Amino acid sequence: MEPFTYHRADSVGSAIASAQKEAVKFLGAGTNLVDLMRERVERPAALVDVSGLGRAIQETDAGGLIIGAAATNTAVAEHPVVRQRYPALSRAILAGASVQIRNMATVGGNILQRTRCGYFYDVEGARCNKRNPGQGCDALDGFNRYHAVLGSSPQCIATHPSDMCVPLVAFDAVVHVVGPGGERRVPLLELHRLPGATPHIETVLQPGDLITAVELPALPLAARSAYRKVRDRASYAFALISVAAAIRVEQGKVIEARLALGGVAPKPWRARKAEQALIGRPATPEHFLAAARVEMADASPRAGNAFKPQLAERTIVAVLRTLVGEQA
Repeated sequence: MEPFTYHRADSVGSAIASAQKEAVKFLGAGTNLVDLMRERVERPAALVDVSGLGRAIQETDAGGLIIGAAATNTAVAEHPVVRQRYPALSRAILAGASVQIRNMATVGGNILQRTRCGYFYDVEGARCNKRNPGQGCDALDGFNRYHAVLGSSPQCIATHPSDMCVPLVAFDAVVHVVGPGGERRVPLLELHRLPGATPHIETVLQPGDLITAVELPALPLAARSAYRKVRDRASYAFALISVAAAIRVEQGKVIEARLALGGVAPKPWRARKAEQALIGRPATPEHFLAAARVEMADASPRAGNAFKPQLAERTIVAVLRTLVGEQA
C-alpha cells in the first residue's frame, strides 16, 4: 500500500473542498477501496472520509424514499419502508454480502464499487485496459466465467458487481451528486458508462463529485417485486446472473413490468427490450421466455460464459412466474 494522507470530513462542503487540493478518493467503509489499495490497483495520495455524512433514510412528500449515501447496507435492507415498498432492494442487499460487510458497507460505496475481474486485480501479471488503458484485456481469451455478455467491448468484458444497483435501476433510482459545479441529479441508469474504447472511465462523475444520496420514486408496482441471484455457491459470492423484477397483471395480461439484470454487463442492466416485449402479452411462461430471448438476442458470450444467455433467460422466467403466482 502506498503512503497517503487522511482527512475526516465534517460536512459535504469540506469534503468537496478537500477533494480540490490533491488527487483524492472519498472513503466510505472502505470495503472495496482498501482492498484495491492493498493490491496497488488504487493509489490515492489522500483519502477523505465521508462515512459520517448522510446516513438518514427518509420518506419524501411524494411517497418515495431518499437514502443517504453513508447509510449502511444493513440499515437499508432492514428499513421497514424498504421491506414493504421495495422488497427486491432488501433482498438484493441481503444476497450481496456477508453480515459483517453489510454492517460496514455504504450505499455510495456500493454504487461505485469496481469490478472483481481477477485480471483487474492482478497488477503484476495481467493486462487490463480498465487498470492501464491500451494495455490489452487478458479476460477476452482467459478465465471469463463471470464476465459480461451484454454491453461489453473488445477493450473490456468486466461486469459491475453490485447486487443493490440492480433493483435500484429497475425502480428508476436517481443519484444526488454534489461537486465543484454544484448539485445535480443523475438517473442511476445513466451513472455508469459502458466500456467502449475507454473502459477506465467507469461513470459520468467528474473529479471532486460526491454522491450524497439515492432517491427512489414512489412506485406502487415495486411493492410486489422480487430479486433472485444465481451464483456458484450459496455463501457470499458474486452473481453469475441476477434478476430484479416487478410485474402487474390484469385479466391475464401484463400491464406493467420492470426488469433489470446483474452479472451480465459492465453496468446494472435495465432490460428495456424485455419489458416492452412483455407489455400487453399474456402472462404465461411461453411469453416470458420470448421476452427474455428478445433481451438476450444481442448477447456476445465468450468461451467461458457461453451458458449465461440461457441461464439469464431461465432466471427471468422463473422470477416472473413466481411474481404472477403471488398475484393469482
